[in-house]
Amino acid sequence: MDKLKGKKLLIIGGAFQHCKLVEAAKALGVITYVTDYLPVDQAPAKQIADKYYMHNITDIDDIVEMCIGEHIDGVISTSLDACQKPYQRICERLGLPCFGTKEQFDILTDKNLFKKYCRKNGVDVIPEYSIDSFESEKKCEAEVTFPILIKPGESRGSRGQTICYTYEEALKAIEFARSESSNGEIVIEKYMGQANDFSMTILMINGKAYPIRTVDRYLGKYEDGLDKLAVGSASPSIFTDLYMKNVNDRVEKLYRDIGIVNAPVFMQGFVDGDTVRFYDPGLRLPGGEYERMFTIATGKNPMYPLIEFALTGEISNEHLFNKEDVYLKGKVVGQVLPALRAGLISEIIGLEEIKACKSVVAVFERYRIGETIKMTKNVNQRFCEIDIVCDSDEEMKETVDWIYDTLSIRDENNDEMIVSNYDTIVLDKRKQK
Repeated sequence: MDKLKGKKLLIIGGAFQHCKLVEAAKALGVITYVTDYLPVDQAPAKQIADKYYMHNITDIDDIVEMCIGEHIDGVISTSLDACQKPYQRICERLGLPCFGTKEQFDILTDKNLFKKYCRKNGVDVIPEYSIDSFESEKKCEAEVTFPILIKPGESRGSRGQTICYTYEEALKAIEFARSESSNGEIVIEKYMGQANDFSMTILMINGKAYPIRTVDRYLGKYEDGLDKLAVGSASPSIFTDLYMKNVNDRVEKLYRDIGIVNAPVFMQGFVDGDTVRFYDPGLRLPGGEYERMFTIATGKNPMYPLIEFALTGEISNEHLFNKEDVYLKGKVVGQVLPALRAGLISEIIGLEEIKACKSVVAVFERYRIGETIKMTKNVNQRFCEIDIVCDSDEEMKETVDWIYDTLSIRDENNDEMIVSNYDTIVLDKRKQK
């Protein structure tokens, strides 16, 4: 787009998730700036940007001053929770286009507020229990059916979550969730057990919802402590037809009610009969590299309309999508997210071979040799993200199996650290699109 050439875009956050944003902006002729506190060797987006700064994303005054001095035309952050509220404040201070207002970011980062809007708009949510039900063991027995899931009202990366089977476990989990909650609130809800996990991403463009991602996420094993952490995924979800037929219209109504006009949004939930019960939202993209895979499968880059909006306040017809794009034109894409048990990484085997595989479009490492993995039971136990684009479910299954046969992470005793493998038996259940 000629109208974007030469404009200056500031990207808040230099992590790998924003590399695709820098790349897309450069392809549109935009001059790219990146800022956060990380040194360049730990901030991949800085390494490829035209210019970078060392301002912490929370240093709002310094960033605003820099934007004025550099004559920045737009500010954006698409993929990281920690960056979203600073991004909104910076845009507000500078009078630049933003995906949402402070109130909208609050709604879509606070699980309790989010559920209120869901109920108002007929979007199904997971049944909840009140904290008052835990005033005494007797009251709990009368009002609560175990198992339950207790988690922070506002947090990141599956932190602070506990599955509880007894009153005593619940009391401990309530305090744990509060300690991990950035707003001090907690959520207590029915544990959905073996219900199918389902996630979706929508681009709101000029007030209309365009689903670009439905995904079946596959979780780790309970015995590894990773039963709430995704270790793999496949898209489109086998529940895409169910979602589009029974749920999408209500979700679109939800976002219109919140007032979202031009923005990426995502939600996670569980399939329950003929509906999806949602539990976690975000006014951003999910944070992985799905958009790279989507671009390869469909020929449409989701970064383009978001960049155009950041620089102009509008999205033109040149960057529109349609509701069939979510089916990826028959392609199957997915992620392998190898999880590690606690220990010190002494050897990494097979990663370069995996990077050279024709079906692998991106590999992003979180850890290097010499670093220690702690038992956190969250995203910090993922070694890397491996993104795959395939022509069929069978090819996807073969590729995932090959990756696990090829990759090995060894500790100082030469013992394997990879646990909770993405079991490709689940891919046998998928239907050809």
